[in-house]
Amino acid sequence: MQLIILAGGRGTRISEESIVKPKPLVEIGGMPIIWHIMKIYSSFGIKDFIICCGYKGYLIKEYFSNFYLHSSDVTINLKDNNIKIHKKTSEDWNVTLIDTGEDTQTGGRILRAKEYVDEQFCLTYGDGLANVDIKKLISFHSSHKKLATMTVVQPLGRFGAVEVDSDNNVNNFTEKPKGDGQWVNGGFFVLSKKIFSYLKNDNTIWEKEPLEELSKCKELKSFKHQEFWCPMDTLRDKEFLENLWQKKRAPWKIW
Repeated sequence: MQLIILAGGRGTRISEESIVKPKPLVEIGGMPIIWHIMKIYSSFGIKDFIICCGYKGYLIKEYFSNFYLHSSDVTINLKDNNIKIHKKTSEDWNVTLIDTGEDTQTGGRILRAKEYVDEQFCLTYGDGLANVDIKKLISFHSSHKKLATMTVVQPLGRFGAVEVDSDNNVNNFTEKPKGDGQWVNGGFFVLSKKIFSYLKNDNTIWEKEPLEELSKCKELKSFKHQEFWCPMDTLRDKEFLENLWQKKRAPWKIW
């Protein structure tokens, strides 16, 4: 099974980092967030990745082209340009990098990956981390025979919740409780190749007409994930994830 990773957006809400690199290359614990995502999936045996590049996509291509240089000790002979790799730290991954255009929408990027996937494949965004059980997600998708499965989550509230009585006593305080209780798109999908008929062109936004139409046709199922999930939308999110990693409390590190 392959995993499509949407990695072409401009990441404007984290422009402090994305002005010089695409958001999937923003680092958590010294490694790009896209590496963390791939490690999650590879721990469940999915090691065939299709990365949909766009904004500064050449940097993503360069990163994987030079993966050995980024992760190993090397000696470089400048006279003959010979490179000797010492400690080889690599991954048994197959990575396909496709240029899907800087201004292409999410549905358009998925459409451009059509020729690279089999009848059933996974899809996720290049900026979200979670401890989703991918094996259970795939099994659930296979069991219901529908075209699409979306992992749904309940985000934490941004602020602590305070319970106050009529005498202004604070009876309870909860740091970052579940938000308003709504389920939202968590970004970990399993899809049938038949979903491509719902994608029209580069301007198709996956989160709008395709998912809405799949829902109307009763071809979209939800897989509820009630544990850790965090998208890296802002610098605050990046610092939150970095703090978890440095304290060795990163729930997504399941490898």
